[in-house]
Amino acid sequence: MTTTVTRRKPLAANVGIFGVGLDVYWDQFPGLEEALMDYLDAFDRQVRAQGVTTINFGMIDNAHAAYAALPRLKAANLDLVFVDMLTYATSSTFGVLIRDLDVPVVLVALQPLSHLDYAHATIEMQLKNDNVCSLPEFAGVAVRMGKPVPPMIIGTLEGDERAEADVAEWCRIARVLHDLKGARIGHFGHPIEAMLDMHTDQTALTAAFGLHVVQTELDDLVRLACEVTDDQIAAQSTQILTMFDTPDPQSDPLTLRLTEEDLGSAARMTVALDAFVEAYDLDGLAYYYRGEPGSERERAAANLIVGNSLLCASGFPMCGESDLKTCIAMLILDRLEIGGSFAEFHPVDFEEDFVLVGHDGPHHLAVAEGKPVLRSLTKYHGKPGAGASVEFKLKEGPITMLGITSTYDGRFKFVIAEGESAAGLIPATGNTNTRGVFKPDAVTFLKRWLAEGPTHHFALGIGHHAQTIRKIGEVLGIESVVVTRDR
Repeated sequence: MTTTVTRRKPLAANVGIFGVGLDVYWDQFPGLEEALMDYLDAFDRQVRAQGVTTINFGMIDNAHAAYAALPRLKAANLDLVFVDMLTYATSSTFGVLIRDLDVPVVLVALQPLSHLDYAHATIEMQLKNDNVCSLPEFAGVAVRMGKPVPPMIIGTLEGDERAEADVAEWCRIARVLHDLKGARIGHFGHPIEAMLDMHTDQTALTAAFGLHVVQTELDDLVRLACEVTDDQIAAQSTQILTMFDTPDPQSDPLTLRLTEEDLGSAARMTVALDAFVEAYDLDGLAYYYRGEPGSERERAAANLIVGNSLLCASGFPMCGESDLKTCIAMLILDRLEIGGSFAEFHPVDFEEDFVLVGHDGPHHLAVAEGKPVLRSLTKYHGKPGAGASVEFKLKEGPITMLGITSTYDGRFKFVIAEGESAAGLIPATGNTNTRGVFKPDAVTFLKRWLAEGPTHHFALGIGHHAQTIRKIGEVLGIESVVVTRDR
């Protein structure tokens, strides 16, 4: 069973598309331009099928058209640009655009024919399939403009699974960039005082990702919790019980079968948290707050785990311990539609060669193996308070980890790895845990991961997507290291 929660906001991206060609050809070969425009329209449809909004700027076939298109491209609030290499085009159609556009540019050379009919070939047939001809010229000019060589997609226009997968991947990346830019990530409280790796320069976050950190107040959450009605608590409690199992405790004496009191507290704070998110117009939230022992503030901060996990499943990344960096990592994985659960390393199993990965806080329910569990905990280890806590493991199969850390010079760095979520028991402690299997072995993997200077948290998702995340890092100008299995 997969837990399904409606996404709070639809996934979105604005993708610009234009084709390039050479104006000299149009008089020489009547009908050629029209045929190429049909190919451009076919590519536009392929991109739109990925669920993004496309803005088609038509054909750019000389320098004058390129300069005229530049202000329109810049004004369109684009997240990505595909350049459709329709036939040979001089680099004057590209130079000023790659120089001045501040969004990723991907060159797309999709040939209409899988091969020429050599026995009946004509120059016009060649021109209709000259999609790769200008790629070297465009690459060289990009470098001369002080830019990296653009990513390239090479294949056929129809029936090419590899090329279609490349287009889909860049559309997913565009969705990530769309939501990072201008995201409002809420924050209240402070990092746990002793966790030096959690401290983050919030101005640097704006510089690197284009997002804004919104300083919020726990007092507002407490006030909203006081306004929640009994009917709202009852309705939310019913919803929670449909989404979670509530088994009897097993070996851990800190765990209880979910109590009515803890269910009610979790339901109250879930309703209040939704209202809090709306009041501050947030796209994510990181927090940690101790509060006076026994106070309303302490109880409020201690009873957010269920609401956090429901929010994560709805596309709203939320994490404890005030970890803004991992909140962003969770957003990236969510927008790639691969999850984004809050995680750290737990004990290693040296006999079966895996390491438990999980956490005691919010988790992305959409990537749970089976139905997630709620348990009452009589205390939260290392934190104040007690209450309902979420337990599950990730879906069995491939997994991807993204950690965002800070370097000595104040820059951010992506630490990325792939592994497997293996079948088997996890501790029944009211925390998430997954049996993470990593090549070539757990100890070697851990040493390689730790050698990159990570923070102790990371976002955990399903599938193998390290190279996609690395591309996001490249686009953002962030150092990215993939802890590869064969390194």
